[in-house]
Amino acid sequence: MTPAQIGRRYVLFAICFALYIGLLALAEGAGAPAHWIGFAVMLASIVMYAAIGVFSRTADVTEYYVAGRRIPAIFNGMATAADWMSAASFLGMAGTLYFAGYDGLAFVMGWTGGFVLVSLLLAPYLRRFGQFTIPDFLGERYEGRLPRLIGVCAVVVASFVYVVAQIYGVGLITSRFANIEFEIGVFVGLAGVLVCSFLGGMRAVTWTQVAQYIVIIAAYLTPVVILSWKVTGVPVPQVMYGQVLQRLDAVETRLLADPAEAEVREALIRRAEQYQVRIAALPESLLQERATLVARISALQQANAPARDVAQAQRQLRALPPDPEAARVQWDREYREALLRSEPPHRHAEAFPSTALQSSEHARNNFIALVFVLMIGTAGLPHVLMRYYTTPGVADTRRSVFWSLLFIFLLYITAPAYAVFAKWEIYSNVVGSAISSLPSWLFSWGKVGLIAVEDVNLDGILQLAELSLNPDVIVLATPEIAGLPYVVSGLVAAGGLAAALSTADGLLLTISSALSHDVYYHVINPRATTSRRLLVSKGTLMVVAVIAAWVASLRPDSILFTVGFAFSLAGAAFFPALVCGIFWRRANKWGAVAGMLAGLLGTLAYAVRTHSFFGGSMDNAWLGIQPISSGVFGVCAGFVVLVAVSLLTAAPGRHAGEVLAEVRSPAKP
Repeated sequence: MTPAQIGRRYVLFAICFALYIGLLALAEGAGAPAHWIGFAVMLASIVMYAAIGVFSRTADVTEYYVAGRRIPAIFNGMATAADWMSAASFLGMAGTLYFAGYDGLAFVMGWTGGFVLVSLLLAPYLRRFGQFTIPDFLGERYEGRLPRLIGVCAVVVASFVYVVAQIYGVGLITSRFANIEFEIGVFVGLAGVLVCSFLGGMRAVTWTQVAQYIVIIAAYLTPVVILSWKVTGVPVPQVMYGQVLQRLDAVETRLLADPAEAEVREALIRRAEQYQVRIAALPESLLQERATLVARISALQQANAPARDVAQAQRQLRALPPDPEAARVQWDREYREALLRSEPPHRHAEAFPSTALQSSEHARNNFIALVFVLMIGTAGLPHVLMRYYTTPGVADTRRSVFWSLLFIFLLYITAPAYAVFAKWEIYSNVVGSAISSLPSWLFSWGKVGLIAVEDVNLDGILQLAELSLNPDVIVLATPEIAGLPYVVSGLVAAGGLAAALSTADGLLLTISSALSHDVYYHVINPRATTSRRLLVSKGTLMVVAVIAAWVASLRPDSILFTVGFAFSLAGAAFFPALVCGIFWRRANKWGAVAGMLAGLLGTLAYAVRTHSFFGGSMDNAWLGIQPISSGVFGVCAGFVVLVAVSLLTAAPGRHAGEVLAEVRSPAKP
C-alpha cells in the first residue's frame, strides 16, 4: 500500500475510536455505571491492538524482525514515538514535574536531546549496516561472537528493567479502571502485548504502535485542554499554564505561612527523629517493639476489646520487619519519607531547591547528570535503534527521526502544563478540605496504593503534608481531580495502556530477537530453518514476558525511576561501543568487550551502593548523584576502558575496516 492509502486507514481508525468514546459518553449520560465505562474502554483497547496483530501476522524472517524494511518515514516516526512514549512519559513525566517542578525538566531536556544524538551519530549508520539487531552490528564491527554475546546480555538486562516498568503500569491502569486485582491486571494486559508481538513480530508491532500513538496523543491532550478551558477560558494549556503558574505561586506562599501546615511538618520531624532513635538502638528496639505489640494484643483480648482494635494490632505485628537488617532498611526508608514530607513545599518554578536530604549543589549535580544519562541512554536504547532498521533507506531514516521528534514534541510540550493545572486543582480544591468530605477519587486511588491521606495533627482538615501522592497517579487522576466525566478518565486510561503496551511490545521483541537471532542462530545453530528461528523467538518472547509480569506483580519502584535506571544501563553498555565503532577505526574487539562490561558493571555497582532496594544508602553517593543517574559513571568508565584497552591490544582486522567503510559510505542507500 502507498503512504496515502495507509494514512486513510488510520484516519478511519481515529474516527471510529472517537465515535466509540462518544457512544460511551452518551451511555454515561444515560446512567451507565462508571466501572462499566472503564471496563469497556480497557476491553476495546486490547481487542483493537490484538486485531491489528492478528491481521499483521507473518512467517517471513525479514518481516518478523524488521517489518520488511518498507515502513514509510512518517509512520515509522509515529511508531517510534509510541514505542518511546512509554508509561514513564505518559504517566510519570507530568507527575515528576508536579513534585519536582523545575528540576523535573531534566527528563524533557534529556529525552528530547537524545534524539539529536540518534539522528547525528547512530541511526543513519545503523540503517546502512542493514541487519536485524544491535548485537548484529557489534558482532560484525568487532569481529567475533564475544562482543555479540556481551551485547545480548546488555540488551536483555536494560530491556528487561524497562519492560517490567511498562507491565507494572499496565497493572496499575487495569486494576483501577477494570476493577480487578493488580496482580490479575498485570497478566490481563500482558495478553494484549503477546498477541501483537507473538504473531507478527516487528510488522505487527509497528502497525499497532501507529494506532496506539493516535490513542496516546488524544488521551493525553483531551483532559488538560478541557482543564485549561475550565480554569482560564482558553483551551490551549501549553500557552496558558504560565498564567496559572503565577496564581499557583500565591497559593504556595499562603501554604508556607499556614500555622496548621507548620504543625504537621513539626510532627513529621518528630516522627523522623523517632525512626533515627530506633535505628540507632537496633536490634534491641526491634525486640522491644515486638514485645510491646504482643503484650498489647494479649491485653486487648483479655479485655474483650473490639475485634477491629485487635486486628489492627495484629496487622502492626505482622508488618514489623523480620530481622534487624530488614528493620534498618525499612525504618531508614520511612525516616526519609517522613523527613521529605516535613519539608516546606518549594515553589514550582524554583531551580535546585535544597532539602533536608539534598543540598542545592547536589540538586544541580543530579539535574546535569540526569540530562546526560537520559540523552546517552536514548541514543543507546536497543528497542528504539531497531526501529531505524525498518525504513526503506538512509534518507527515510533521517526523516523518520524528524517525525519521531515532532510527534514526541506534542506530548512533551504539554507535560509541564499538565503538572501545573493538576497542582492548581489539588492546592485550590483539595488541600484545606475537611477529611470527612474529601472527594471519592482519593480513596479509589488509595485502594490501589497510589494515594494516602493521614490526619497527622488530628484537626480533621487535610493539610498538604498529610496528602501523599505517587507521581504515577497525577495523569490518571487528573480527569477526576477536575470533575470531568468519567469517560474522560477512561480515555486517559486507554492512552496510558497504549503507551505501556506499545513500549512493552517493542522491548519484548527486542529481547526475543537478541536471544533467538544473535544467540540461537548465530552461535548455537547457524543452520536453523526460518520456521525454527521464529519458533525460538516466539518461545523466548513468551518466557520473558511471563517472568517480567511476575516481577512487575511484586510492585517495583516508581515507573519513572525504573525506566530512568534502564536508560543508565543502556547508555553505559552501548553508547561508547556504538559511537567508537562508527567513528574510531582503532576501536577493536577487546576494547569493546571491556568497555561494555565496565559500563554495565560500573552502573550496576553504583546503583547497589546507593539504592535502598539493594541495601545501599545515599550516604555512599558521589557528588550526591542519585542511583537513577548511575549511568553517568558507567558511560565515562566505558569510554575510558574501551579506548585504553583498544590502544593496548592489536588493531582490528581487515573485516572490521570493511564493515566500517561500508557503514560510513555515503553512496550506500
